[in-house]
Amino acid sequence: MVEMLVEAQNLRRVYQRGENSVVAVDSATFAITSGARIALMGPSGSGKSTLLYLMGGLDTPTSGKIAWTALGDRKSLRPQKIAFVFQMPSLLAPLNVVENVALPLLLGNIEPYVARKAAMEVLERIGLSAIADKMPEELSGGQAQRVAVARALVYRPRLILADEPTGQLDRSTAKLLLDVLLATLEGTDTALVVATHDRAVAERLDSLWYVRHGNLLTSSNKQLALGN
Repeated sequence: MVEMLVEAQNLRRVYQRGENSVVAVDSATFAITSGARIALMGPSGSGKSTLLYLMGGLDTPTSGKIAWTALGDRKSLRPQKIAFVFQMPSLLAPLNVVENVALPLLLGNIEPYVARKAAMEVLERIGLSAIADKMPEELSGGQAQRVAVARALVYRPRLILADEPTGQLDRSTAKLLLDVLLATLEGTDTALVVATHDRAVAERLDSLWYVRHGNLLTSSNKQLALGN
């Protein structure tokens, strides 16, 4: 059954820069349903990241309404129900790979042995179990970003928000990362929203939303939106 995970009406986010106001998101209205696969495209500075942070409850709109209809209260969204993957892996240097992946579970008061077992299962599923005991500084950029994806997946969230997850990777490594993410989510009702500049990434997702100057445009025809 399709569920409504996030609903927003006329979201607006304005930041103050001294005496100036910067409109990052302007009157965005959208809905994210379970199982959705959405590419969020737009030039740098268009408001993509701000929109993701509003979707995930990391930021608060200046005006408008947002509700996590099937997810509950904003305070309980992370890390159990909504997970983020950022452009940089953001792994914690003192922790090894499996400890980094298990961290969201530990923060959710899951028993350490249960958290480690779940983390190892995710690493095995995405082909990284061999590096479970390595430290972040020992990893390649692609490995580190795949570990960040594993960390996002470990709690089996209802929604994953990825902010330019392939932006720092070469083409082949970026493809591998997206392969891993989509394969792991296949057959699940976890929704995925990926902010990206890369048409190759957007073409592999089901829907395209476009942001320009803070304005969100959605299209039911992805090929038309991509200009194909």
